[in-house]
Amino acid sequence: MSESRVSGWAGWVWFAGILLVIEGAFDILFGFIALLAPDGAYFRGSNGALVAYDVQAWGWWSLVLGVIVLLTGVFLFRGALWARLLAVIIAGVNAVTNLLAFPTQPIWALVLVTMNLLIIYAVTVHGDELRSA
Repeated sequence: MSESRVSGWAGWVWFAGILLVIEGAFDILFGFIALLAPDGAYFRGSNGALVAYDVQAWGWWSLVLGVIVLLTGVFLFRGALWARLLAVIIAGVNAVTNLLAFPTQPIWALVLVTMNLLIIYAVTVHGDELRSA
């Protein structure tokens, strides 16, 4: 009879799930902020230049992505294979999205990209550990 033992690495996947939930909540918050911003709003970049883009579209994108990220984090705690696959895909999409915000918020964008890379690492390397937990 084989005994299923859980290693300490399962904590990495819990960490990734918690990061997904937090990042999803931030995306939802930023989505609502962008949707409530006045039309035609401009954002000042780090070098002083004005960056213009469709704030409403960005707000909807951020809101929808945030809900998906948050729900992925919640389902990742169950250890389902589809949740792990979705976590890697959605973390990659979210990393690219955060890079697009680099001109307006360079430090925050780098923090979020780093979080997404940690999520991808935790889920791909240690994802199987949580299933046996």
